[in-house]
Amino acid sequence: MFINIDNILQSKNKTRYWLSNQTGITYHAIKKLCDNETNSIRFDMIEKLCEALECEPGDILKKDNVR
Repeated sequence: MFINIDNILQSKNKTRYWLSNQTGITYHAIKKLCDNETNSIRFDMIEKLCEALECEPGDILKKDNVR
């Protein structure tokens, strides 16, 4: 699995910093997610990301072979 946040941000012309401000998730946590340096993600975090990015969880979480 990998986190597809950077691609979504790019398509919306937004930054990781913007996402951090919109969600209340620390920039460090956003960076770890975007760089796929995390082993888990909480449901409430997925919900905040989906609300800010106007997407569904399946848009954020992708299988490695779908890149």
